[in-house]
Amino acid sequence: MTELLFRADAYLTHAEAVVTAHTPEGGIVVSASLFYPTGGGQPGDSGMIEWPGGRLVIGTAVKVEGGHVALVPAEARAMPPVGSVIRQHLDWDRRHRLMRVHTALHLLSVVIPLPVTGGQIGPDHGRLDFDMPEVPADPDVWTMALNRLIDRDLKVTEDWITDAELDANPGLVKTMSVRPPTGQGRVRLIRIGEGAGQIDLQPCGGTHVARTGEIGRVAIGKVEKKGRQNRRVTLHLS
Repeated sequence: MTELLFRADAYLTHAEAVVTAHTPEGGIVVSASLFYPTGGGQPGDSGMIEWPGGRLVIGTAVKVEGGHVALVPAEARAMPPVGSVIRQHLDWDRRHRLMRVHTALHLLSVVIPLPVTGGQIGPDHGRLDFDMPEVPADPDVWTMALNRLIDRDLKVTEDWITDAELDANPGLVKTMSVRPPTGQGRVRLIRIGEGAGQIDLQPCGGTHVARTGEIGRVAIGKVEKKGRQNRRVTLHLS
């Protein structure tokens, strides 16, 4: 399996790895990945890799069979040979914006305590779909509530529970459409706040900022009707 360097440290921006394979689609399978692979509504990371005699711009990263991660070049060019040691360079500005949006969406699920039916994360904005029969007369109240939580500069940490513990606590899962991956014995949880100040705890495999204050100002954009009871709420970084 590929070692997930972003999981151990979401702030790591450079790292070495060994090329272990090439995929038929032109991906570069690596022993350790600095790049988050597309999943859970979060797009794959981009950046650059270099090795003696070559360099490539990486457009994204994807999961491949066997628990591996493949880096996908932005354009078709000569790839590093299998066995090569490469140096990975993350597009940190883009990753950090994705981390800010992703963490802000966790806060949005606190401000709007309704079942989540879908979501998407981008570097400038993100959205959650809610099972929401009616929209408040003034959605700006959500913007104010979000920024109050951000201003509290709450700590964002991770924890792990077993598959059985998750099954015994179904209320941890806020998403109706996507169930957290199980089958490997344990599930990662993201906690916002500590002790009596904890405001959120839910399964998530993505990357997040270390404290809510790092998100900066956010604003609620469009609230769209996507079904009889489905409402799409878009959030923007200011």
